[in-house]
Amino acid sequence: IRNCDWSSDVCSSDLVGEDEADIKHGMISYTSPIARALIGKDEGDAIEFQAPDGMKTYDILEVRYE
Repeated sequence: IRNCDWSSDVCSSDLVGEDEADIKHGMISYTSPIARALIGKDEGDAIEFQAPDGMKTYDILEVRYE
């Protein structure tokens, strides 16, 4: 995903169960605000979600199912 609010940085994340979540390793709990916004979206979609430091907008560049 790319953060459209402040940079063109690209990062990848895995959606995992709450017990597996580890943000330092890019593993985000499926119950987090960003994960809930991502579920059901496709490549090319944009998402918005409320983060602790304000509203964020991301573009989805790729979706992989592994």
